Amino acid sequence: MTTEKAKKYIEGKVASDKMARTVVVAVNTMKTHPKYLKRYLVTKKFKAHDPENRFKVGDKVKIQETRPTSKGKKWEVIYD
Repeated sequence: MTTEKAKKYIEGKVASDKMARTVVVAVNTMKTHPKYLKRYLVTKKFKAHDPENRFKVGDKVKIQETRPTSKGKKWEVIYD
């Protein structure tokens, strides 16, 4: 019996495409301060595998969680 974990999907913009077969995707999230209830923007960057070097800076992409491709790369760009 195997237990498969549901894969996560995130949408963001390509922030950098300078590495070979890798893009850096910036994901923006709105959070609310627990005490003051003010909303603020948090940006987190993920390295994602792009085998064909297809995406350029500014493109909107969808990334999917996958097994580690390298030390810092645990996401893969999904082609729609």
